[in-house]
Amino acid sequence: MTKFIFVTGGVVSGLGKGITSASIGLLMKARGFKTTNIKIDPYLNYDAGTMNPYQHGEVFVLDDGGEVDLDLGNYERFLDTNLTFDHNITTGKVYSAVIEKERRGDYLGATVQVIPHITNEIKERIRRIARDHDVVIIEIGGTVGDIESMPFLEAARQMQLEEGRENVAFVHVTYVPKLKVVGEQKTKPTQHSVKELRSLGIQPDAIVARSEDPLEDSARKKISLFTNVPEEAVISAYDVEDTYEVPLLLEREGLGKYLVKRLGLENREPELKAWEKMVAKYKSLKDSIEIAIVGKYVKLKDSYLSIIEALKHSSVANEVKVKIRWIEAEDVEKYGVGLLEGVDGIIVPGGFGARGTEGKMMAIRYARENDIPFLGICFGFQLTVVEFARNVLGLKGAHSTEIDPNTPYPVVDLLPEQRGIDKLGGTMRLGAYPVRIKPNTLAHRVYGTELVYERHRHRWEVNPDYIEEFERAGLIFSGISGDDKRRMEILELPEHRYFIATQFHPEFKSRPMKPAPVFRELVKAAKEKKFGK
Repeated sequence: MTKFIFVTGGVVSGLGKGITSASIGLLMKARGFKTTNIKIDPYLNYDAGTMNPYQHGEVFVLDDGGEVDLDLGNYERFLDTNLTFDHNITTGKVYSAVIEKERRGDYLGATVQVIPHITNEIKERIRRIARDHDVVIIEIGGTVGDIESMPFLEAARQMQLEEGRENVAFVHVTYVPKLKVVGEQKTKPTQHSVKELRSLGIQPDAIVARSEDPLEDSARKKISLFTNVPEEAVISAYDVEDTYEVPLLLEREGLGKYLVKRLGLENREPELKAWEKMVAKYKSLKDSIEIAIVGKYVKLKDSYLSIIEALKHSSVANEVKVKIRWIEAEDVEKYGVGLLEGVDGIIVPGGFGARGTEGKMMAIRYARENDIPFLGICFGFQLTVVEFARNVLGLKGAHSTEIDPNTPYPVVDLLPEQRGIDKLGGTMRLGAYPVRIKPNTLAHRVYGTELVYERHRHRWEVNPDYIEEFERAGLIFSGISGDDKRRMEILELPEHRYFIATQFHPEFKSRPMKPAPVFRELVKAAKEKKFGK
């Protein structure tokens, strides 16, 4: 029988349910169980694709082209796995499917209602993913008490009834504040949160108590008493230096062992040595370099979460800590490239729209002219082309037709298959596509192979009419699309210390012990720039 672990949240949002869920997944996988994670997002959007990053953090893209919540990125990184679009269940998906079935007449004249039709659809989607897995962790987004999450919590309650209590467990993540005035940890918010959960028919099996400091014994006992959860299952999840420490913390606290016992699974010792070594190595790093991220969403760091993580992974690989200098692209326009002085590397990430584009191109030019290690990603790749066209080829007014439809030199133009599309959701060039890498190039040295599969999310491309002119001027397109061989995928400047840009998003496939190659080599080049070889 497949075992199901539902992770819910209480008190406030942003407690780290995603990291907790990913950590539980790692602890189960480390014990040899075939494990996967599902994220339930109660919003009405069909997927995350049309959301502004300020609303919900970055849009994470999967191999199959699914645009999903950033927590699926955490799941992939912690479990070192590739998930599918079906692993992200949204209210929009569920209601769309139910309405479509109603229109087909599948319900045979029944009155279609939240119970049983919506809840059945939710359970069906969970069970579809659960096939061939020993353990499935399902994170229910939002906070208990939110009206949006009610159908999902009800579906979870029904699943325990149908699958048997021995096969379904609930882990509730709460917040235990410590008020300066009183000087002690307060458990009342957790008590009320669990009371709300129990009113929905769900008794949590474990409480993961988030707090700044380790949970005090008195607080643990009080939480246990008032929530009807055994003391051993009240888990102290206090703040740690880095999220990759969380699985080790939860394991030390006994959560993995407790869940195995609670679900009747074989008691196995987890194999966490490689993970422990990675965490210890990261924490021990003394030397540091500084890399600037010049973007338009820097006020919400989660907008670039996968880039942050890829830099961490590359830190470990290169034995140097990466400090990030966050720079708002519009500030570069206002105050100049002096904001970049002293950095050891520069990243211009993806994004959409005109805001900040000139600032990004100023940063690209600064990197190019000062031989600073540089990585451009997606829109950063396209703006690298525009900057080169303007300042090296002398094509005054060159631009992307996304930003300036009337540019005299449309060096970046709309993909042919995008013309005439009237819906924005799910219509970009999305997912993993083959990229062919030319021999004897920087890209080939970075990847060590001539064929890679990388994840994409874009509507515009380098205009093929300008390729020869670019290459005559020294800009090398070292990667091209492997499916139709017309799209430029990687560019580089061979005389530069490290100057590379990709149409795809390499950060989405980076893993703690397998960093994305272009990030790994960016950090290496930045380290060599600062400390020498």
